[in-house]
Amino acid sequence: MIEVSVPGYGKTEIRHLVLDYNGTIACDGVMLSWVRSCLTSLAEKLQVHVVTADTFGNAACQLKDLPVTLSVLPPGEQDVAKLAYVKSLGCKHTACIGNGRNDRLMLKESALGIAVILEEGAAVETLLAADIVFTDIVAALEVFMNPLRLTATLRL
Repeated sequence: MIEVSVPGYGKTEIRHLVLDYNGTIACDGVMLSWVRSCLTSLAEKLQVHVVTADTFGNAACQLKDLPVTLSVLPPGEQDVAKLAYVKSLGCKHTACIGNGRNDRLMLKESALGIAVILEEGAAVETLLAADIVFTDIVAALEVFMNPLRLTATLRL
């Protein structure tokens, strides 16, 4: 668990981190190499979940041996399915990171929504639903290891 207290934003206990796969921690179906160590470190404090449409069909292989829970979604209404997944964990204790249009609902409803803009880009609706936007996934993940960065960004 990570506790975050931000003036004007409130106190939050983050227990779960839900990640999109393609465009967020992977590019063209291949997990970005520097993400692996971040996920391993974060799993010591948070339950890490990857929820994906698995466009390239290799998320399970890429995430093998990592302390994460993988959920591959069936086609159709993936935005609603991702939101339902976050609700099942408890929105007020969950942070989410994504880039695609199908991530916007989970980012909006979670305790902390983070959008990333990497090689694949990011949907404008998702950017507007996020609390914070990063252009580097490692920086987005490291914010959970250094929660005062959240305070610096989100305080009033």
